[in-house]
Order: sequence, then structure tokens, then C-alpha cells
Amino acid sequence: MNTKGAISQFIENYYLHFNAAALVDAAKGYEDQLAAGNKMLVSLAGAMSTAELGKIFAEMIRQDKVHIISCTGANLEEDVMNLVAHSHYKRVPNYRDLTPQDEWDLLEKGLNRVTDTCIPEEEAFRRLQKHIYKLWKEAEDAGERYFPHEFMYKMLLSGVLEEYYEIDLKNSWMYAAAQANLPIVVPGWEDSTMGNIFASYVMKGELKASTVKSGIEYMTMLADWYTENTSDSGIGFFQIGGGIAGDFPICVVPMLYQDMERTNTPFWSYFCQISDSTTSYGSYSGAVPNEKITWGKLDIDTPKFIIESDATIVAPLIFAYLLNM
Repeated sequence: MNTKGAISQFIENYYLHFNAAALVDAAKGYEDQLAAGNKMLVSLAGAMSTAELGKIFAEMIRQDKVHIISCTGANLEEDVMNLVAHSHYKRVPNYRDLTPQDEWDLLEKGLNRVTDTCIPEEEAFRRLQKHIYKLWKEAEDAGERYFPHEFMYKMLLSGVLEEYYEIDLKNSWMYAAAQANLPIVVPGWEDSTMGNIFASYVMKGELKASTVKSGIEYMTMLADWYTENTSDSGIGFFQIGGGIAGDFPICVVPMLYQDMERTNTPFWSYFCQISDSTTSYGSYSGAVPNEKITWGKLDIDTPKFIIESDATIVAPLIFAYLLNM
């Protein structure tokens, strides 16, 4: 008896060839990993939080289908920004027609555009700034240091943002992750609005750079987590987009195997990437999965999938399949 819901059955019935078939194969491969007792890393690049992936990704976290996340600083903060400032976002469906003057007008209104969606600076960035600064300062005064995501978890779980909530809390993947105390890796966090704001306080002499833990410390944390969690099972790698969110964590395997000389380190047990990057341009993001064999990241027999499509379309469908929707 098929326990899948209407969306999943539609996918199985009609997604039969090319990228559509790759989507189904990847979803079933992900399902097989979980059934075998393996864990899964999901990496988030691009503007997936602003695309409101949290509406379904949060449920993936709650149902224990994601065990660690690697994301950009932008995705870390933009889910929380959407939580507290959703009604102030402005959609610009005709964004392809905007002139430089139109773009300047948006800037003057405090609207920072991401494709067809403008993030409201005052309600989103500044609303978080005073609360996150307080946590940074308290940690520093106490001689404590935390990772960027740990500060965000503290802010969410403290309840200080509750008065601002503008979406259903169950649609925030960051809140779901905070509740589960899910491990997160945020490489290059300084390349984000909160990272920029933190840097400004460092430049003004109000905070020390060391108060927020670094990317190297994220790598060592990930290495310890990977080692511990592959003692009796595998870890799969589900990559949404490209960039540092994917490139950083996947390197933990060759780092452990080659640089630490732990030759019993297992390869990633599954790999899937949703990408629109092109292989021929020499990009790491666009590299076909087999190229990763040469870098000691994937094994010859690792299940490998690449879906060359729009992640905002593909990821929710795969997650819906995994949630039996």
C-alpha cells in the first residue's frame, strides 16, 4: 500500500525523465539513507530563507530528517528576519524591468532587493541588531565565546523577539533548529548583514573579534561531529545551490583522511546537488559529482545525483516527498 500523499504520488507518476527523473531518484536515495540509519547534512546557499523554504524545511527538522546544516550567514539571519518583519517585505514581480533609478529609489526606502523580494532594512536588520548586540556584549563581558548560530539560538529561545512575530512560528526553520539544538556550520559568516554589523562594533572598539567563534573553529567542530556520527552509520550530503555553504563542509572528509591521516574516515554516504551552475566554467559549484571522487570526498559507489534546476522549485518537492505529502 502506497503511504505517500498526493504530491508524492504526482511526482512518481509524472516526473519520469531528465531532471524530473533525477529529482525522484534523489528523493528516493535520501529516503534510503534515512531507512539505513544514516544521517543527513543539508547545505543552504543562495537566498533560500528569503524564498521561505522554512515553510517546509522546518518540518524536515522536526521529523528528524535533517541532522546538521551548513548555511551561509545570509540564510542564518534571513529566516529570522522573515519571522519578525514579514509584512514589511516588498515583492517586485517586474524586477527585470527596473532602471538604475528604480533601484536607487528602493535603497532610499530602505528596501534591499533579492531578485523579486525586497528585505526591509529597518524592520529586519535593525530590529535584530539591538538584541543580538546585547548577547554579544554579555558574552564578552562574561569571557564567553559562541558560534554565530549559537547567538541566534539564544536570541530565539529567550523570547525577546516574540512581540515582533509576523508569521506562524512553525514556518521558521531556525526556530525549529533552535528547539532541536541542531548543529549548524556557518562558513564565511562575516559575509552577512549580522557579520558586517559585528565587524562594525569591532572597528569601533566596542567588541572583540574573538567573541564570535571563527570558521576554523567551525571546521574543527564539524570534524568532531563527523567523526562521532560515522562510528556506526554514514552521513549523506544534500546540497542546495553551490558556494561556500557546500564547498566548506564537504571538505571535512579529505581533511580528516589526508591531513589528519585518519585513513579509516568514511566517505560521504550519499551526495545530491540541486544546481544551475555550469561545469565547463571551472566552477567548484558546477562540478559533476564524479569530480569529487578525485578530491577524496566521495567513493566510487557513493549514490550520486545532480538536479540541474531551480532549487526554489526542486527542494520543496523533494522535502514533500520525504514528508509523504
